[in-house]
Amino acid sequence: MSDILPRVIRLRDAAHYLGMDKNRFNTEVRPFVIEIAIGSQGIGFDRLDLDQWWEDYKACNGCQAKKGGRKPWHKSEHRASSKEAKSGTLTKGSGAIEFEKALGRATSRKQSDT
Repeated sequence: MSDILPRVIRLRDAAHYLGMDKNRFNTEVRPFVIEIAIGSQGIGFDRLDLDQWWEDYKACNGCQAKKGGRKPWHKSEHRASSKEAKSGTLTKGSGAIEFEKALGRATSRKQSDT
């Protein structure tokens, strides 16, 4: 026998159904879905409305997985570029003298007493 999801989800279970805490549910979801009175005090939500809210939220805030079946949390594997600048070197030879002078001035200054 299979489990059947109820069509109406009570307020106490709606946040859990969407995988969030009740405060986030009350501020981000509840204002945008229809509440259904159940008896004199109960409140419920149509499961299909909650599902539609999730689809809309996912469409606005989700990110598409990259092609090739890679998961978005995997880092890309790139070969190191031979044209990549190395730390502490200049890419143009004409500025080498100015760079050495500036480096000398920056390292020789004494820190002021404050």
